[in-house]
Amino acid sequence: MLTYAALQDRIKGGLYGVAIGDALGGTTEFMGKAEVAAEYGYLTDIIGGGVWSLRPGEVTDDTMMTLCVAEGLLASPADPVAAIGERFLAWYASQPKDIGNIVRRTLAGYRDDWFAAALATHDALGQSAGNGTLMRCLPVALGCAELPELERLSRLQSAMTHWDERCAEACIIYNRIAHRLLHGEELAAAVREELVGTAYADIAAGALPGCEPTGYVVHTFRWVLHILLAAADFSDAVQRAANLGGDSDTIGAIAGGLAGIACGFAQLPKAYADKILIRSQLDEVSERLYHLHCSQL
Repeated sequence: MLTYAALQDRIKGGLYGVAIGDALGGTTEFMGKAEVAAEYGYLTDIIGGGVWSLRPGEVTDDTMMTLCVAEGLLASPADPVAAIGERFLAWYASQPKDIGNIVRRTLAGYRDDWFAAALATHDALGQSAGNGTLMRCLPVALGCAELPELERLSRLQSAMTHWDERCAEACIIYNRIAHRLLHGEELAAAVREELVGTAYADIAAGALPGCEPTGYVVHTFRWVLHILLAAADFSDAVQRAANLGGDSDTIGAIAGGLAGIACGFAQLPKAYADKILIRSQLDEVSERLYHLHCSQL
């Protein structure tokens, strides 16, 4: 088991990891891999720009929706759906630069039942297997000390906007890996253990993703898992994601979250952490998530 200080450091590392991967990958989102190489060589710095004209250190929907989940969970730990939803709607009303099609349609169509709104989106689009719930689910693992509750809330927050079961499944696997990391396990071992018997087991055995880095949750997660098993350290993980192009901010945020827990905040590159524009919010939320987690131990 980790000491309380180490647990606190890992929780903060996870939240910052999401933001760093998001801010770094936001520069190359929607570009092809060859385009990224032609434009940047191999991107290693948080420079902003890209399709969203980001300021250096500005984050996108990946981090902002992660904070919505975190703050909703903190407001109502046992039954957070309404509290998370209130924060989703407030964020949506702020007219964010970047918002996924499935999320946008569900938030626009919400009346008084999140799950009905998600189903309506699924039916209207013919699918809802995007990566928009995997990108935001980490606060459930950071705040929940017990696996049954972690799995229940991972599924609930996913079903609020994405009806497809593949989204919930990915969130549960991801947060179970995070749970292992918060108990001191090593990253590659935790990933491989949680992939046993899943649709992603071939990645644990060394298979390549075999797909483009798209917003389809299965494609996204295959790339995330591959990156986490291949990367030498946190910087390598988020840089690999950013230089893929495609849905690089989301792949970076998801990979960065687990890589950030694994190394802890103290070991994150200072040049990355100091660049993030919403540091005070990340500091405050990570501290509260730590206390929520500890209250269940």
